[in-house]
Amino acid sequence: MAIIPYDDRDGSIWLDGKLMPWRDAKIHVLTHGLHYASCVFEGEKIYNGQIFKLREHSQRLIDSGRILDFEIPWTAEQIAKASIATVKAQGLQQGYVRPVAWRGPEQMGVAAQATKVHVAIAAWDWGTYFTAEARFKGLRMSWAKWARPAPNTAPTAAKTAGGYMICTLSKHAAEAEGYDDALMLDWRGRVAEATGANVFLVIDGELHTPTPDCFLNGITRQTVMGLARARRIKVVERTIMPEELAKAQEVFLTGTASEITPVREIGEYKFTPGTVCRMLIEDFNRLTQAETAAQAA
Repeated sequence: MAIIPYDDRDGSIWLDGKLMPWRDAKIHVLTHGLHYASCVFEGEKIYNGQIFKLREHSQRLIDSGRILDFEIPWTAEQIAKASIATVKAQGLQQGYVRPVAWRGPEQMGVAAQATKVHVAIAAWDWGTYFTAEARFKGLRMSWAKWARPAPNTAPTAAKTAGGYMICTLSKHAAEAEGYDDALMLDWRGRVAEATGANVFLVIDGELHTPTPDCFLNGITRQTVMGLARARRIKVVERTIMPEELAKAQEVFLTGTASEITPVREIGEYKFTPGTVCRMLIEDFNRLTQAETAAQAA
């Protein structure tokens, strides 16, 4: 299947306050965000022409910029409205939205106080993050050799471009070995997350998930925890060591792109996608439909 590059597509992108032709949304090669990773972004899912958890994502973009010591020159509400306008311009009923903010080319070097902050929002038709077969049977995951850094060594509470460098390396290594993804430990050797999603373990009917003290507390993660509690499933946030995977009957990932995706293998550990995962998938699907239908009304 031919790959369509992201710089050569039809449609419109919102850039610095206005919609423009997709191919005209460009930045200079000496942009600070490109050289020094002074860039934050969001990933959002479109259902029924509406963006799920739009307000939460828009606010997190603002918060991530502040953690990187820059103020995005639009409010969360303005970014949300621009996101809605972008989806409408693209005529999408299902798909993906990518708001991104970065420091511009006015200053080059580690210091960046003189740079202007830019914001762009793009939306496109993007199917499931993992293949249909992998989602049905459960993902096969390897162990990542890269560890999530300590929060005093990187801005781990922000969704930053630089934070995904080791995720790309880990994902490439996993796919080269025939796996779908990789599970990352943190700098202490504790279970952290996948390369682009949070992880949950079902142990004796309870839902266990690592405490997000050095990785993103995902918006989908929080949503799934709420759905589980509504089902009266006990949710436990705690330190999880790798060997505790032997106790789990089910494992699944959560994220905007991956939604809820079961896992059948992590290294030497095997799991069977089961009742809890299927039930939460059904609840999540109902929630996305209900909330986006309410937005459209």
